[in-house]
Amino acid sequence: MQPSQPVTTDELLASFVDDESFAIGLDETDALKHHRDRFHIPKRPDGKDVIYLAGNSLGLQPTTVRSAIEQELDDWSRLAVDAHFDGKNPWYPYHEMFRESAARLVGAVPGECVIMNSLTVNLHLMMVSFYRPTEKRFKIVMEDGAFPSDTYAIKTQLRFHGFDPADGLILLKPREGEHTLRTEDIVQTIERHGDEIALVMISGVNFFTGQVFDMRQITHVAKNCGCVVGWDLAHAAGNVPLRLHDWGVDFAAWCNYKYLNAGPGAVAGCYVHDSHGRNTDLVRFGGWWGNDPETRFKMHLLPDFHPRPGADGWQISNPPIMAMAPVKASIDIFDEVGMDALREKSLRLTGYLQFLLDRHTSHAFEVITPREPAARGCQLSILVHDKPRDRFEALQKQGVVSDFRQPNVIRVAPVPLYNTFRDVWTFAHTLTKEL
Repeated sequence: MQPSQPVTTDELLASFVDDESFAIGLDETDALKHHRDRFHIPKRPDGKDVIYLAGNSLGLQPTTVRSAIEQELDDWSRLAVDAHFDGKNPWYPYHEMFRESAARLVGAVPGECVIMNSLTVNLHLMMVSFYRPTEKRFKIVMEDGAFPSDTYAIKTQLRFHGFDPADGLILLKPREGEHTLRTEDIVQTIERHGDEIALVMISGVNFFTGQVFDMRQITHVAKNCGCVVGWDLAHAAGNVPLRLHDWGVDFAAWCNYKYLNAGPGAVAGCYVHDSHGRNTDLVRFGGWWGNDPETRFKMHLLPDFHPRPGADGWQISNPPIMAMAPVKASIDIFDEVGMDALREKSLRLTGYLQFLLDRHTSHAFEVITPREPAARGCQLSILVHDKPRDRFEALQKQGVVSDFRQPNVIRVAPVPLYNTFRDVWTFAHTLTKEL
């Protein structure tokens, strides 16, 4: 995948200086700097802001979330059931507020996205419709080292359909001595097994390495081989620009609590290409909120399920309003700022971090995330060879919040909405000092 304005590694690194005053200068000229004030930054015991670089695990709370929830609580207390239609944000069509904003977030057209359930639930619901194996074409392709929940979901889907995962799962593995996948190897694997593959389902951004996959090319190749293509966008949505509709992606799902800052366990997102959304005969699990809203309340008078066209037709239950209010508060920010502006700053943040770590090359660590800007998002993953857990805990004691993955990787995510270049400079110097 390519950013809106392709930037090379050399172009990024050549513009940087390893100096705290330089980092402060970058912050002063940052067009997005004021958005940091729209988030609650955790504090250290001395009252100073922590250096929060864990937005790839849980994004910070937008300052508007509390009032958004309180609005719904107020409508509940004043109106009770009538708030479904008379509240400030009527609950009955509440999910429809995301029809255009969620579509803009992932490069879809209105009607292709719906906010519902959780990520893995949505992946299972999508596989009900889009993993339709035959005796010959039954295999599923995914990357080795995907997030465990994806692995569990895919293996249990294979077993549900009567296949042994050892036979039905094709794992994409890096070459010997490498940490990330090469696009040409992914393409060759799909083309080699094309007539056996029912589904290609890969993470848009690998959670462990931070690698951004070439979603456009992989989708194109897989579709040409007759495969259905779905993407887990847990680490891609809100991180990198996406063009799901234009790429011809069949389905996708993502969580809203990482880069999208909607709170722990936030209601997730789901995308279905409109060519499928218009096919109301497509097999799926039904539930009353996916039913045609014109007949939804006739209930026992019309016992048959008639799905609403679009992604809405995959809903099963009515939306949890209190849980969706934070999603609205966060996506409004993304809708205002735009992914292209966020991506531009993100490239400079991670580029500066890469530059600083290169300046302090040590036998004790190496960055395993691709160096090419187009092949990574907000995250750099640092493989620590010497006392990794001790190094991580030392960072925590200095007020630096990052993420540790067994056995020896520290994941660092400078998020453009609220992280600063000074954050990046402080992290790099704290890490290298501890090393």
